[in-house]
Amino acid sequence: MARKDKVFPVEIELFAPNNLEASVSGSFSDWEDIPMEKGEDGHFRTRLELPDGRHTYRFQVRSKSWFHEPDQWVTVIDPYATDVDAEAECAVLHTRDGFRIVDTFEWRHDAEQLPADRDLVIYEMHVGDFSGGEADPFQRGTFDDVTEKLDYLADLGVNAIEMMPVKEFPGTHGWGYNPRYFMAAESTYGATDRLKHLIDQCHARGMRVIMDGVYNHSDTGAPLALIDHDYWYHHDPKDPAMSWGPEFNYDHYDERLNVWPARQYIGDVGRYWIREFHIDGIRYDAARQIDNFDFLGWIVSETRKTAAAKPFYNVAEYIPSDPAVCGPDGPMDGCWHEPFLHAVTAAMLGEADFESLKNALDARRNGFAGAVSVVNYFGNHDHERVLVRLGERGILGPEAFRRVRLGAAMLMTAIGIPMLWMGDEFGVSSPKTVDPNKIDWRLLASEDNRGLREYVRDLIHLRKAHPALRSDELAFIHEDVERGVLAYLRWSADAPGGVVVVLNLSGNHLPGYRVTGFPSDGNWREWRNAFEVEVRERSAELDLPPYEACLLVME
Repeated sequence: MARKDKVFPVEIELFAPNNLEASVSGSFSDWEDIPMEKGEDGHFRTRLELPDGRHTYRFQVRSKSWFHEPDQWVTVIDPYATDVDAEAECAVLHTRDGFRIVDTFEWRHDAEQLPADRDLVIYEMHVGDFSGGEADPFQRGTFDDVTEKLDYLADLGVNAIEMMPVKEFPGTHGWGYNPRYFMAAESTYGATDRLKHLIDQCHARGMRVIMDGVYNHSDTGAPLALIDHDYWYHHDPKDPAMSWGPEFNYDHYDERLNVWPARQYIGDVGRYWIREFHIDGIRYDAARQIDNFDFLGWIVSETRKTAAAKPFYNVAEYIPSDPAVCGPDGPMDGCWHEPFLHAVTAAMLGEADFESLKNALDARRNGFAGAVSVVNYFGNHDHERVLVRLGERGILGPEAFRRVRLGAAMLMTAIGIPMLWMGDEFGVSSPKTVDPNKIDWRLLASEDNRGLREYVRDLIHLRKAHPALRSDELAFIHEDVERGVLAYLRWSADAPGGVVVVLNLSGNHLPGYRVTGFPSDGNWREWRNAFEVEVRERSAELDLPPYEACLLVME
């Protein structure tokens, strides 16, 4: 163990190639400025003699940003800071035996086998609102609170969590889509070792972790914007109507230093989160606004090289959806399938359009290659909860829950990777807001809410048990627009049998309804109650309650 009075050489640097002067001050200098020397590579550097421990510091630099006076001195936090004291406006440097460290966490579950992309069932969450605890639903959400709920998610059948951005953002509550410090974890959620503990515990349960990466833009107060805005960002927004902050310019190439500044920085960010936090995928926010397949292809390649042999899923929020982003020549593994949300939500509201719904259930009809190409959902952080929308139509109580079960059945049996928005699995119905909006876990005491959760859990376990529901194969076998019935077959060449899904998209009870087009005769099993349905001449009579799905399994 190092002695407390022993010091080690530690170099601090700042990349600012167009800036004339920079200095650093910190706890190690009683906050007196220490001039930094600029190298030909554009880096300002200084070497300090520091004891092991926690040190705080900040830079002063003559800004080249157009919104400052020429060469005006400004204070900035290190763009590469892995810990930030936002209130004190300084970066935090941790050293041990003379080396920079993030924390002293020890990973325990790196060897656990994780599910392949095709097998994922994703649960999107906002850490700050996900877990309030049953006794106090308004307690602040933290990484530890999420960890305490992992057994609940594992029992549900979820095998991947997708966290909304957890990089340090201004203020004490937000959704994180205004990142200011790209390598620092949001301090209100907990320290870095608590985030690592959460991820390690996910891996212990065979659960992957996908991080929301905001690479289109940053907060206006981000260090790079203060140092030299136009070196890393576009001078003006490409589309003012869709601008959320300074937009990274991935086309800018510095010939003198042979560097793509924005690519270099975001590449370093991506590699850092994979190496340091062992994440298993990235969801790329506003990928259509990035509008640069060359950059997206490059950053995806970097993530794959960094992740090495472990499974890693790169998925784009690319809205409106375009199969080109994840096609043979596209950069991504998959993208959010926004048409699914609109078509399935319409069906739940009693406004089903059969062609749109068929395109949603079989993403190949929208030009996508197959299951890994799309992430399906009927709820996410950007859209109002379906129970709220049903309530606005006066559809409440058991009737509303019946329609949510119909949507869940379509979600878990369509081609693609299913994703649930937190709380939708048990019928949270509070309107969406960016303000604190905790999940009320006490709802699970209600029969309707608990019953929905059990139904969704059973669907997930059926999906995970039956290869047909994870395949690229789907065929529509029966269509009755007039009476509102649609049926499709899911099958897999890798396993015998299949699953037939019959949807009653009407408000009418249809007893003794004959469904045709079954692939084979014999006794099919109803998925949940296990009663047998006799199929003869490839048809069967079924009792179809309004707004319900009937799933039949042939083993």
